[in-house]
Amino acid sequence: MGVNQDQKVRIRNRCAGVSVVEFALIVPVFLLLFFAVVDLGVMFWVNLTMQHAVREGARYAITGRKDLDPNPDEAARIRDAAVLEKIKKSSLGLYDKVVDDTEVTDADGNAVAGFGQPGETIVINLNCSWPLLTPLIRPFFSEGTYHFTVSTAMRNEMF
Repeated sequence: MGVNQDQKVRIRNRCAGVSVVEFALIVPVFLLLFFAVVDLGVMFWVNLTMQHAVREGARYAITGRKDLDPNPDEAARIRDAAVLEKIKKSSLGLYDKVVDDTEVTDADGNAVAGFGQPGETIVINLNCSWPLLTPLIRPFFSEGTYHFTVSTAMRNEMF
């Protein structure tokens, strides 16, 4: 009593259908987890990029330079605009997308006009937000957005 060729073909066809059903059940779960990991990776990359940008801006600010101000009139250039331009250039285009507020304070937390005077310690804070895309991660953050602050403190040179 062996199995004839026709029965073998039917058994093989049924197994092929099972594989397709298993694939259809597993792939959405796998893709959801995969994109959640990618979303978290992008979120941390944005944070690190903005931290780098604020550090570069502070390094530029402590020198007292204002040559990066986009104003073509050299006499009318403003140090504040030059420092913000340096931060924007260092942020790989993320500044306008993520920054909600920029604060410049002294070491005690008092507001500072511009980016401080020579010899003064300044603290630059960028309050940022990044929208998350993956539905698996969004519920863990208020409004589905990752809110973070990057900051750095440096002492102005005697410019």
